Amino acid sequence: MSDAAVRPADLPDAAEIARIQRETWHAAYEDLLGKQALAELDATDLAGTWAETIDYPGSLVYVATEGEYTVGFCVAGRAPEGEVAAADGSLPEDAGTTGLIATLLVEPRWGRRGHAGRLLATAAAGLRADGATRGIAWVAQGDHASLGFYRRAGWNPDGTVRTLDTGERMLREVRLTGTLALSLA
Repeated sequence: MSDAAVRPADLPDAAEIARIQRETWHAAYEDLLGKQALAELDATDLAGTWAETIDYPGSLVYVATEGEYTVGFCVAGRAPEGEVAAADGSLPEDAGTTGLIATLLVEPRWGRRGHAGRLLATAAAGLRADGATRGIAWVAQGDHASLGFYRRAGWNPDGTVRTLDTGERMLREVRLTGTLALSLA
């Protein structure tokens, strides 16, 4: 394997992040999201959206690279109250110090090479540096690869679920929670 690394994203990375999102969603999530949601994704100015995200204060955006290629990305930050609240709307005591892994994607052709683990560990370190004490992530219930990845990292479902309307079908997500004290083995 070529040199693999994770680094903070810069504005010029926005187009590559958009490409990775499109290609990964088409390859891995068509059955979960539906063709209509993917068509809407294709019609969106994703590079512009990602440039705004990279520039947004408090947003931690990282890219994984292997050699000269950008192969994945992760977005993290403080969890908004709506993301960390229980189903009844109540907030846990640590709501103010909970971090959110909003997105973590690695192109399928670059999978199983440690990129996702490096992205999660780097994002966890960034969240800890920002004062977060625990992390959460939402994962589609049918995304067995991502669920397995987070479980191997020690993150587990906390019993909270939500349903999102993709315009074509309903997508059920489970919330996972875990430690931010992650390191690369």
